[in-house]
Amino acid sequence: MATTAPLRPEATADRLGARLTERYRDERDSPIAWNETLDTLLAHRSVRAYRPDPLAEGTVELLVAAAQSASTSSNLQPWSVVAVTDPARKDRLAALAGNQQHIRDAPLFLLWLVDLNRLQNIGAREDTPPQALDFLESFLLGSVDTTLAAQNAVVALESLGLGAVYIGGIRNKPAEVAAELGLPPHVFALFGLVVGHPDPAAPAAVKPRLPQEAVLFHEQYGAPDAGRGAQDAYNARLRTFQQEQGLPEKDWTAIVAQRIRGVDSLAGRHVLRDALTGLGFGLK
Repeated sequence: MATTAPLRPEATADRLGARLTERYRDERDSPIAWNETLDTLLAHRSVRAYRPDPLAEGTVELLVAAAQSASTSSNLQPWSVVAVTDPARKDRLAALAGNQQHIRDAPLFLLWLVDLNRLQNIGAREDTPPQALDFLESFLLGSVDTTLAAQNAVVALESLGLGAVYIGGIRNKPAEVAAELGLPPHVFALFGLVVGHPDPAAPAAVKPRLPQEAVLFHEQYGAPDAGRGAQDAYNARLRTFQQEQGLPEKDWTAIVAQRIRGVDSLAGRHVLRDALTGLGFGLK
């Protein structure tokens, strides 16, 4: 079995320290090992500025191979992906997803699909009514598998020096997106993924995450306010990041509160259940 070779000891400490400082903005104990795979994972950042250069031939196929190497429940493989490079179609999809310019600028836009249509067709082929697909569990299973696959692709593309950003706004108008992509019933565009060469003139930075004290529990979930101190510390660290990036300063807790405040914060996705029903999903 192939393994990822560890970095040289002299390189490990420097790179490890830099990566963990970027991710948490505080000092962290060194893990027991370090390698290029971990380096790629901890260096992740969302990229929203791209050069127009096309991707190397075979890139999409390599990313799909990485995606198909992700875990899949019962080997059902209930997802598909549509690769969009046509500028006119990217422009229309960008408009549907909230006019995000990086969709237009990057050479590739991947649409990751929960695809229960293929399973429906297999049921018909095998003369077995696929009644289980009408339940919420099947849609949830498809969503999990699709997400695992896409994240594998992101790790792969970042290891190649490419950049990416997820586009949840593709769920703003699911029926229109389905029509644009020619989706059959029982297929849903879960999210988009912009892929391209990062523009060195507008480098993306690693955004700090919550301290592990806020998200890591042992044996049982913590007390209701167990992570409050960690959240306060994160507010301060995120403000430092915002200052460095020339962004408006705002506490993370305030940003979250605004994002979950009500229907108006959902950008039209409050009718998602009805939209999914219209696309053929049972969701019982």
